[in-house]
Amino acid sequence: MINLSSPDLTQHPPRSGRVLLGGYAHLPRLLDKARASLTGKIGAYHYNCALDQHFFKFTGISHEALLAEVKLGKSDSEMLAWVRSATNRLPAEITAWSLWLATHGPGGSDGHEWFGEVIKANAPDRDDVRGFFDLLDLDDYVTFGGKA
Repeated sequence: MINLSSPDLTQHPPRSGRVLLGGYAHLPRLLDKARASLTGKIGAYHYNCALDQHFFKFTGISHEALLAEVKLGKSDSEMLAWVRSATNRLPAEITAWSLWLATHGPGGSDGHEWFGEVIKANAPDRDDVRGFFDLLDLDDYVTFGGKA
């Protein structure tokens, strides 16, 4: 049985970046990675990666501050309340940012080249992998035994 309050990301992936918490895309995935990093069960995932940093920049919350709150054993609901108290973003801003993040893809040619190589390695016949969330969902699925 999966214990989501103490995820073992060596055994299963974090939640998809598409899962929302309080309207924030990626926040549940970020919390999964933070919790797993505290227990040494983060596997091949990285806390404070480039997508995580988009959340921190948007909210003005530091990755150290969020990790300190997670360390207190707070639930998702308690973490959302803390995030809301630590930032002054309006619901419309959160919605717009989450939509942007959900469709965000590689920037320059180097990013596109890397992106294409990951798709080729995992699902060369797929033509629907367009943004980072698509790529992460595909990678999570394949990493844990799925056939693309």
